[in-house]
Amino acid sequence: MPNFFKSLFSRKSEKTEDEKQKNDQKNFEIFKYDGLRAQRMGRIDYAVKCFTEALAIEEDFETMGYLSQIYIQSGEAANARNLLERMAEMESHVTNTFLSLANVCYILEDYPAMEEAAQKAIELEESNAMAHFFLAKARKGQNDEIMTIAHLTKAIALKEDFIEARLIRAEALLHMKQYSEVMEDIDAILAHHAEEEAALLLRGKVKEANDEMSEAEADYLLVTEINPFNEQAYLYLGQLFITQKKMEEAIGLFDEAIELNPNFAAAYHERGRAKLLNGDKEGSVEDMKISLELNPKEEAALNGSYNNLGGKPETLPGIF
Repeated sequence: MPNFFKSLFSRKSEKTEDEKQKNDQKNFEIFKYDGLRAQRMGRIDYAVKCFTEALAIEEDFETMGYLSQIYIQSGEAANARNLLERMAEMESHVTNTFLSLANVCYILEDYPAMEEAAQKAIELEESNAMAHFFLAKARKGQNDEIMTIAHLTKAIALKEDFIEARLIRAEALLHMKQYSEVMEDIDAILAHHAEEEAALLLRGKVKEANDEMSEAEADYLLVTEINPFNEQAYLYLGQLFITQKKMEEAIGLFDEAIELNPNFAAAYHERGRAKLLNGDKEGSVEDMKISLELNPKEEAALNGSYNNLGGKPETLPGIF
């Protein structure tokens, strides 16, 4: 008799456990696919809740990937990193996991960890151009210009039309004053994308360095025509006017830039610099104050600008 009851309870227990597993699987699938639907509909908060509930039932690699991408898009890079690190442990042969992890580490400015993730991606797939690109950006983040260029060159060799890699390589070469090499990348980009704004701005910088001011001005103006909201173009053009002692033109240009974006801190800064050089100390002080309010990190740069121009800290009470 005891054996009979033992057998009966054992069968009931197995049946209950089997039902629980089926129920858990059903709930997991409901949460997972509700999360996907919510994501497609743009209901991000609900998608996160659904994926989180699904993962509480089962640590599913695919669902973790969906959730990590939402975290990246939502600016929650630390949460994305935690998930991607777990995914890398679960399936260490998936190149894309390490690429995503490298990208998240870049967002978090953890360049050594980014380098490690990129290296692992390269170990898995040597011919992956994006892996070499991320490795280059990791080296750039660690101020290693030589290796930055070397890894970018590898990425470009693997993907000839890799525009972003060419742009970053051109920036690095420009910093090293290798102007002819910069132009090789710029020409390659503009041959296929004639209105690539970043390439045109870099070409303008090369023209400036070669004392071809009219050509540089033309490039900066072209970018403002292509995209009136390209703030870098206004900065470069205004700074060029200041260099040429065209203060009225610089001030007018920055007036236009500030009208387009009243929170453009760098434009206030540069307009203040132009006003000071143009003899308008009061207007300069006001612009510098606004710049500092919009971007407190500018304080050191502003101080340096005034000192370089012969201004004294006490001329700006309350700021320096």
